[in-house]
Amino acid sequence: MAESRIDLAGRVVLVSGAAGGLGAAAVRACTSAGATVVLLGRKVAKLNRVYDSAASLGPEPLLYPLDLEGATPDDYAALAERLASEVGRLDGLLHCAADFAGLTPFALGDPAAFARAIHVNLTARAWLTQACLPLLQKREDAAVVLALDDPQRVGQAYWGGYGVAQFGLRGLLESLHHELRNGPVRVSGLQPGPMRTALRARAFTHEQDLVPVDPAAYAAACVQLLAADGSRWRGKVMDLSV
Repeated sequence: MAESRIDLAGRVVLVSGAAGGLGAAAVRACTSAGATVVLLGRKVAKLNRVYDSAASLGPEPLLYPLDLEGATPDDYAALAERLASEVGRLDGLLHCAADFAGLTPFALGDPAAFARAIHVNLTARAWLTQACLPLLQKREDAAVVLALDDPQRVGQAYWGGYGVAQFGLRGLLESLHHELRNGPVRVSGLQPGPMRTALRARAFTHEQDLVPVDPAAYAAACVQLLAADGSRWRGKVMDLSV
């Protein structure tokens, strides 16, 4: 039987930031679609809660605790080696991990916080993708999906390293797309609309912000981009913010 275009049955998907708002919703949606999902995140207790919420929905998820802030390229290489030895494949990589300390004037910002935001939001994603690329390239169809923020919003004042990293991610997407466009690995982006998450709460109070929705509203889009149907978004950003 041919694979359904929105079916992830038999696929292995790695979700970074799996304990966060969008990451957790994506884990549950991908598991429900038949994928074996590897939960990557730094807080074990939160990962366990996401695991418990997803375990009854489909194939049993796998946990891989890792702090992206302190992880080295060798740590990502070890992750890829474990995936190869324990599950034997990787079909999708969904980047949801993010770090944002709050709105701060550039002149008053902590240089270490700026560097941390650049690293977690951009460099760590690049290192993880690089380490997983050999596994992804062994599949007939594989996907790398970058969750992105609205450039018109984070390009405004006070967004600091987080905002800068978001523009860098779009450059990474373009560069990787042009390098990989003739092979089995496709790269795309997902720009969800405003979500009710802890990250957004650091920028807007509840009184100011009546727009956000539950991150689960965008989970189906994560599945679509990781599934065979996502091939039509190769090199593009699915913008759901409008």
